[in-house]
Amino acid sequence: MIMENNLSLVKENFKELPNNIEAEQSVIGSILVTNEIFDEINTIISNTNFYDPMHQKIFNAIESMIYKGMLANPITLKNYFEHEKDELNIPEYLVKITKFSTSVRQAIEYSKIIYDMFVRRELIKISEQIIDDAKGSDLDNNGQNIIENSEKLLYDLAEKGTFNSSLIKFDDAMKQTIEMASAAYKNEGGIVGVPTGLRDLDDKLGGLHQSDLIIIAGRPSMGKTSLATNIAFNAAKNIQESGTKSSVAFFSLEMSSEQLSTRIISEQARIGSNDIRRGRISDEQFDQFLETSKNISELPLFIDETPAISIASMSNRARRIKRLHGLDLIVVDYIQLMKGLFNNKDGRVQEISQITQGLKAIAKELGVPVLALSQLSRQVEQRDDHKPQLADLRESGSIEQDADVVMFVYREGYYLQRKEPREATVEHAEWQAKMNEVAHLAEIIIGKQRHGPIGKVTLEFEERFTKFKDTQNN
Repeated sequence: MIMENNLSLVKENFKELPNNIEAEQSVIGSILVTNEIFDEINTIISNTNFYDPMHQKIFNAIESMIYKGMLANPITLKNYFEHEKDELNIPEYLVKITKFSTSVRQAIEYSKIIYDMFVRRELIKISEQIIDDAKGSDLDNNGQNIIENSEKLLYDLAEKGTFNSSLIKFDDAMKQTIEMASAAYKNEGGIVGVPTGLRDLDDKLGGLHQSDLIIIAGRPSMGKTSLATNIAFNAAKNIQESGTKSSVAFFSLEMSSEQLSTRIISEQARIGSNDIRRGRISDEQFDQFLETSKNISELPLFIDETPAISIASMSNRARRIKRLHGLDLIVVDYIQLMKGLFNNKDGRVQEISQITQGLKAIAKELGVPVLALSQLSRQVEQRDDHKPQLADLRESGSIEQDADVVMFVYREGYYLQRKEPREATVEHAEWQAKMNEVAHLAEIIIGKQRHGPIGKVTLEFEERFTKFKDTQNN
């Protein structure tokens, strides 16, 4: 037993929470003997993972010296602890624990034990906090908030064990690149990400890529929600056909789940959504409606219709969906209806910045594309051509900055329809000819793309069925 007299006192102080003092002593002793193993140990634990406060200080001092390029051993650390007031003589203690140094392999295993004890202690703390919150009388902290906060605490704790995952050797990164290129090469369409189901759009984007924040922006009635719904359906159908365990999450802040499902069925059954809502369909159409509903009922698509959802709640729910069902794509309709992490006194622009940064963080954290819709400012209406630009994004700074891809939905026919001249005139005939040409067309303008070119894609838009599809020209 290591230093039995001192250890009995230490154990007496640390018997309430899970710990392994012997493992802590062995790991620190091993580093003091061989500084070279510090880097491997430090990828598993940090100073905060030690239970003994003095061990935390010692590990922190070791880390400081090694990062400065200095040797860390009992002699060089002596000055750190000469005036430390403690029941133990720390300089003497450092010398003694070096006797219990071990091999690199064992030190790594002991480090894992230290981290496991830390996790257990944190779980106890979280449990105590949940109990305190549940017993509290704070009306603002309702049951749902307690659940969401608890989920975040647990998820954050789980993520602490993977803090070193962001450090990737170049050869590992290169392997990922080769795998990506190989997948694109083997795929006839060159799609590596989640397919949108729209040929020309997939050709421009290569699908929706993991960890990307993709913005679809447009003025009201341009078809943003329709395009997002089409993409969500196509992605879910692709998952279903592939037989993989995954799903699509659609956060609908504006429309109810019933309205969203009506749009999807309308699109697939080719029955006007307005006709479905009003019951103005024939017996044959009703049978088609039921048949279509049956065919897509098992679609791996989850709809969350919580209004004004916060970025924290969305993050928690997305994690839960990924954990239980797998997750390939998140759709958010739309950014301006969300709430930030907290009420921001600096105004809506700052809150939107919180939201877009949060959405990008969700995309990176879960390794899925996040497709988010955004409104455009009214200045689009003040230009003659009405074609949107990046500067038209509402609270545009953070949206443009955080997004990997920004796409605009533009339909010339929408604006042209509002300029109809008086009938039976030359102007009306010219207007009608132009209207016939553009009425069913839509442009997807790619204003920003980190991984590829900008440009535009022309699609057909069947307004009655809220459906975008490829043009027949190609």
